[in-house]
Amino acid sequence: MSSFTVRALLTASLLSGLLAGPLLAQELTGTLKNIAASKTILIGHQMQSIPFSFAENDGQPLGYSIDLCKQVVASIQQQLQLPKLDIKWIPLTLENRFSMVANGKVDLECGTSSNSISRQKIVDFSLMTWVDGGNFVTKGQTQVSGLADMTGKRIGVVPGNTTEQALQQWMHKHAVSFTLVPVKSHLDGMKQLHDNLIDAYAADQTVLTGLAASVGEQMQVRLATSNFSYEPYALVLSRNDADFKQAVNSALAQLYRSGEVFKIYNKWFGHLGKPPATLLAMYGMNALPE
Repeated sequence: MSSFTVRALLTASLLSGLLAGPLLAQELTGTLKNIAASKTILIGHQMQSIPFSFAENDGQPLGYSIDLCKQVVASIQQQLQLPKLDIKWIPLTLENRFSMVANGKVDLECGTSSNSISRQKIVDFSLMTWVDGGNFVTKGQTQVSGLADMTGKRIGVVPGNTTEQALQQWMHKHAVSFTLVPVKSHLDGMKQLHDNLIDAYAADQTVLTGLAASVGEQMQVRLATSNFSYEPYALVLSRNDADFKQAVNSALAQLYRSGEVFKIYNKWFGHLGKPPATLLAMYGMNALPE
């Protein structure tokens, strides 16, 4: 073999390694291996968490979290150098969202899930995607300041989520008693509020803002003036899959560094004004360098 041929082969080998990218330079494992083999990623979404993750009559997922996940999918497709990467959308409930991820039936959950220590025993979480807090709405024109005004009242809440836990902790800490009424979903909670079966409905503040806008013609509601909890949203993925988590976080960090995330924010929340200081700080702290 001539020296020219050897040099040519070495050059071709080097270029091949450079073009392979960080994910293809090593053997794929776990979720990334499955995605590369099937050319499909399984994305779980919620149906009623307006404006983060919801579906219209045609079933097409929409929302802030959905748009973030579409950007993550595009990044993973590029990282894996796939000519095409299909998304299989899987509707989830607030009750089964974590078990579906833990059981491998969903690769990534895109909704309004808060990262918590107890949930980390079941699933893993990406970089933060939103900062929110628990709040509640009441029916009519009279506005209340906070939970202290709800003594003896009935507050609807989806059972098993962080909002319910925060309400129980608040009652215990402040020695104030109100009745927690379980509801099936956000829309069920708003319906029960409309029918006077509950006196208030509690959820994350941004979700409540979206719900209030969606029912504006049917019912006037008022948001309490103060939050009662801290809710750090993130995308949900399986535990013990460091390579997939790194790929997801790489995509999110790039969105934050480039400022592209503000296009998504403006699309869904621009009518509320500029991002609050807490959200800007979150974007800045999660804009990790490569």
